[in-house]
Amino acid sequence: MSKRRKNQRAVEATPRREKVRDIFVPRPFAGLADEPEWIALRELVPAASAPLRLTPELVEEYGDRPVTLATVLPMAAPAMTKPDGRVFIGLQRHQQSGDVSRDLAEALLCALRTEPGGQVTVPPLPGPGPRLQDILVDGPLEISMHDGFEFWLDPGAADDPTVQASLERANAAIYPTVRLAAARAAYWCQVPEKAHVRWVLPEDEDAALDALSRLSAAGTLTLGEGTRFAGMFRAHGRLVPVWDLPEDVPAADWEAPVTGFAERYAEVLEEKEPLDAAGRRARQGLLGRQLTLR
Repeated sequence: MSKRRKNQRAVEATPRREKVRDIFVPRPFAGLADEPEWIALRELVPAASAPLRLTPELVEEYGDRPVTLATVLPMAAPAMTKPDGRVFIGLQRHQQSGDVSRDLAEALLCALRTEPGGQVTVPPLPGPGPRLQDILVDGPLEISMHDGFEFWLDPGAADDPTVQASLERANAAIYPTVRLAAARAAYWCQVPEKAHVRWVLPEDEDAALDALSRLSAAGTLTLGEGTRFAGMFRAHGRLVPVWDLPEDVPAADWEAPVTGFAERYAEVLEEKEPLDAAGRRARQGLLGRQLTLR
């Protein structure tokens, strides 16, 4: 038999790997009660966590294992399990497909199938299957903000010098972030030499952009003296406006200005008339101020 024929037969005998098609989902958290907060935790917040509730079917199959959503896990892992059966799911991860909700659901299911304390293996492209909306009992997220990543660790783990050094490196990358009570999914943060308020708006992009345009045309788009509307970016199908603030003013002092802005924003959302000439000019100006940095 010729070498070419042998190679051909070897190829034919090798089972073909099924190609996994990746599909982009622009609003992966659509349908969840707290969609803007899911977006904020993924895109804006360095260190936070929230408990998740599994559907009764999953509890029956895998037991009532506590599940915690974390902004980020060690080495940006998608999931990890603890020896006592607890499961952690990381929102901010390295590998991902075009559907973040499907990625997170698959990571959670893989963790539930893993023995407590074992290493979780998650495929980079999970293919068709259940999404977060299918496997969680939906409701508002009970978010806990953290100054560091100690919530990752089991009791006594930080006594290990290697673990302590790794934790210190991770904590050094955290910039101060405060969740504001003035509006859902609004956060104050302080980065070197400046501070911001960033707010994930819950409305459809067109409605939100029209409302911001009306406020811009009226001269009421800022949060008060010393502030500047820096622009906005898109995140998972929602608009996120950003304001520059004086860096020396604490987060608590911005509750009232953000409350006032949220009230103005809600009022102009109710306007149904098309934008006038000033509003259209303002809209074009806002579109030209879209940010790429988050």
